[in-house]
Amino acid sequence: MERPRQSIECGEFVLRPWRSGSDLAPAFTLIQESLDHLRPWGPWAADHSEESTLEFLRKCEAKWASGDVYNYAITKDGTPLGMCQSYRGADPRGRRLGYWLHPAATGQGIATRATAAMATEMFTLPDVEYLEVVHDLANTSSAAIPRRLGFSEVSRGRATSPVPPAGSGIEVVWRLNRPPRAG
Repeated sequence: MERPRQSIECGEFVLRPWRSGSDLAPAFTLIQESLDHLRPWGPWAADHSEESTLEFLRKCEAKWASGDVYNYAITKDGTPLGMCQSYRGADPRGRRLGYWLHPAATGQGIATRATAAMATEMFTLPDVEYLEVVHDLANTSSAAIPRRLGFSEVSRGRATSPVPPAGSGIEVVWRLNRPPRAG
């Protein structure tokens, strides 16, 4: 099974896999400082602790090895600013993308550029035919990214997973198809 690169350069920041051995303190601090920003959209943030952060990091490594989830830390000068990920969807030809940033890193185009880099990297994998971004209708910040990157809105419907605290319960799905292969 082919894997994405371990390090993706994005100008002034780098995407790299989370590491359970060395990332516990920085990941915990990143999440802790982002809780007010994350809680409205990520129900998982309500249970934030050192133990949950360590478990997350351990799962990142195992899921990377299986190809189920590629979780990247978005880092600048070695310091995590947020994360982006690609995970298997229900259809084996597609993957879903997710992202979030520390509040101090928002509004600078970082999530958009990181997601663009992830999309480019995921399309290097031979079995990926399309990418999707899924978010709650009320999360207009998350909606801006796929719109900027040329994704097309393909559906709206009742949420299939738990509704986030600030959510509307309407799930929006955006899709980007693999660009035509050269040659």
